[in-house]
Formats: sequence, C-alpha cells, structure tokens
Amino acid sequence: MNVPSDLQYTEEHEWVRKDGDDVVTIGITAFAAEQLGAVVYVELPAEGDTFAKGDSVGQVESTKSVSDIYAPLSGTVVEINAELEDNPELINAGPYEGGWLFKLRAEAAGEFAELMGPDEYADHTADG
Repeated sequence: MNVPSDLQYTEEHEWVRKDGDDVVTIGITAFAAEQLGAVVYVELPAEGDTFAKGDSVGQVESTKSVSDIYAPLSGTVVEINAELEDNPELINAGPYEGGWLFKLRAEAAGEFAELMGPDEYADHTADG
C-alpha cells in the first residue's frame, strides 16, 4: 500500500501535507480510495468555511458507499479542488496528486503534531 513518507495521517484516512507555515493540503488516502471503490461524486466545503478539528466537512460517494470527510485540523478553507466536480475519479487515479480535496489555513499549529506519521498510519491500516 502507498503511504507517502512526507505526509501526516488521520484515523479517518485523510492525509495532510504542509504547504507553508500555516496552509495544508488535505485528501483521502490510497487505502480509503481502495476501500471506497470507484468515486462518483465529491461534496467539498466552500472556500471561506471554518471548521474545528474533527468536524464533518463534506462527503465522498462511491459505487459502494458514502463516507464523510473530516477536518484533520482546525482552520479555514482557502482553496478547493474544483477539478473533482467534473472528475471525481481523480481521487482513485491519484489520491496524493490530482485527487487532493482542499487546502486549509490551519489555526492551531499544535494539531499538526497530533496527526499520525507514515509508519503509524501503515500500522493503523494493517489492523483494519
């Protein structure tokens, strides 16, 4: 399974990449995309929306199920991946590249350190 070493992870199978001092890019992991199957629709938050860590921010719908997307960090959405509106299958094709979901301006720097590292996430998915 692909678990990039430059990302942090959540128990809910989101990945987080630091893009600067306080902006992060968020997506769902290859493990989650594989479990979901073919993604057919993505509901993303709107730019300017503010969330607390753990809030439901959208949904990913596949041929198998509908899954919530959770905010891995508290912050404000600064950009969404509008490509997913017409091409939700980008999540399956490249969950760590073109399939990213949104960018967030993080409000609490300490929350990033609470995320799982790649080894911990690999262990987490091995158990489930």
